[in-house]
Amino acid sequence: MASQEPALSPPTGPSGPVLLFDGECGLCNRFVRLLLRLDRSQVLRFAALQSPVAQSFLRDHGLPIADFDSLVLVPDWAHREGPRFHLRTDALVAAFRAIGGFSGSVLALIRIIPIPWRDAAYRLVARTRFRIFGKWKACPLPNPEWKTRFLDAS
Repeated sequence: MASQEPALSPPTGPSGPVLLFDGECGLCNRFVRLLLRLDRSQVLRFAALQSPVAQSFLRDHGLPIADFDSLVLVPDWAHREGPRFHLRTDALVAAFRAIGGFSGSVLALIRIIPIPWRDAAYRLVARTRFRIFGKWKACPLPNPEWKTRFLDAS
């Protein structure tokens, strides 16, 4: 008698890379808009770290749920229960590589800088980002089609 294994439920939501970012940060929102313009194949999806979907991911992976000074890139959202994700500058590099093309390839060259150096620079910018770039005031996306690229868009 063969044992019957439970059927795996299909993944919910989009597959592919998702970038979690600080939705209140002016620099982070400008960076997301840059990625939206450069990502001609529309590979990346986005969610604010403050959103319920991102908070659930952070909680499930033991990441801080109230510290929004880090980018998190999940390589495949359909398989987000796994342990794979990238933080800080590794998330930047992974995002650039995901969008591909000339721009993405050139920008991904930051990976040649040693991780401790680039993460130190990242942390410095993260500490001063609100003083320099301010808080993001909600405003409409310049391209209405971009709304579908956000997991937490209503």
